[in-house]
Amino acid sequence: MSQIYEEIKETTFAVYESIKDECNNFVQILRETWPLLLVLLITLLTAFHFADPPPPKRVYMATGGPGSSYEVLGKKYAEFFAKNGITLELISTRGSEENAHRVLDRNDLVQVAFVQSGIINREEAKGIVSLGSIGYEPVWFFYRGQHHGESDERLQEFLKKRIAVGVQGSASYLQAMQIMRLNGIEKIPNMVSMPTKEGIRALRSGEVDALMIVDGFNSENVQMLLQDTTISLANFKRARAYAQVADYFESLQIPQGGFSLALNVPHQDTELIATTINIVADENLHPGIQYLFMEAARAISGKESLFVKRGEFPSFKDSRLPESEIANRFLQRGTPFLMNYLPFWMAEFIDRMFILLLPIGVFVYPILLSIPGYRLKRIKGRLSKVYGDLKFLEQDISQAYNPEMQSEYVERLDVLEKQALNLKVPKSIVSDYYTLRSSIDLVRNSLSNRGSIYAP
Repeated sequence: MSQIYEEIKETTFAVYESIKDECNNFVQILRETWPLLLVLLITLLTAFHFADPPPPKRVYMATGGPGSSYEVLGKKYAEFFAKNGITLELISTRGSEENAHRVLDRNDLVQVAFVQSGIINREEAKGIVSLGSIGYEPVWFFYRGQHHGESDERLQEFLKKRIAVGVQGSASYLQAMQIMRLNGIEKIPNMVSMPTKEGIRALRSGEVDALMIVDGFNSENVQMLLQDTTISLANFKRARAYAQVADYFESLQIPQGGFSLALNVPHQDTELIATTINIVADENLHPGIQYLFMEAARAISGKESLFVKRGEFPSFKDSRLPESEIANRFLQRGTPFLMNYLPFWMAEFIDRMFILLLPIGVFVYPILLSIPGYRLKRIKGRLSKVYGDLKFLEQDISQAYNPEMQSEYVERLDVLEKQALNLKVPKSIVSDYYTLRSSIDLVRNSLSNRGSIYAP
């Protein structure tokens, strides 16, 4: 037992001595090379000063109202961001127009939002960029009763009835107005402005005859109306003409029964007008966050679906919006290499610092390489200084020895020996160090012999 105790004691002492030696060596290195290390520190601090800041941990995004496809989509993006250590705070709004205004407002916390194509044009989009389109959002025109043919042919007949659209400021309201203006109609006397939920209730109860909404196929509101056998979906026979006249519209073709074979919805081959959903962001949104949105868009919206071909999104389909350089780079080159292998925060940091670290590395690398040589040169310089002083002392003793100065000679020699003892030298030149010590002893012996000769 005592033997084990002694071994533990010896091992502990050895570890302690090793740590102590390493700490002393580190302190000595700092003392010897502090000018170079100071230059290195100033260089790195300068680089960090001019580097982009790290991405924020919390990002605010405007989505849409309860039950909307924007709300459902926003939750998917929030989950994706959470996996990468970023909190995506979803802000409920009335829809695209409010979203656009909030992103444009520099005093608003919202920096990114879902916005339909056609809501903002290039002249209005100062200070914001598009991260691309991520899906289609059809214009749905539902009416009470059985199918009667194409809605465009019966537009004038519908205008005589009560049509519910979204509240002013909502995407449904704005798109309804644009469709009417494209048809040369400026005012609809029987149009009723109301929230989507109230419009659906009014259509089903017979308070209005038709309802126009802009929303995704999977939204709760659209699904509810498609499954209602008392309500029909209108066919925009001239959908391709709308897409040609207005560059923010797209044309979608749905075969008979494409939504539901059991209910035979739609009742015939149907064409729909569609807008695209765009991710619109403040132009100052951190590049790393923009990349993360593009990653999320590819993961969430890049799959094949009812209206979408695999890999069709994200892409730029709304030419009215300025395009983000980061998004363009992503679409052309794909995910930055490091993001495929490292956590987001680490890959983003390296990517952000690379442009600065490359020239810094060219400058810093030689400094790091020169530190051992610089330290060795300084220590050799101190050794040489002691050697030089010892040489002068030896010459004084050998060429002009004065017995009355014996104590002064000894004192000078003691000073040199103390200087030598205070030197901390690396192992590579320890032989030079002990040679100096031997030389001091040699001179001391010589001095002692001379003193004894001249002693009375």
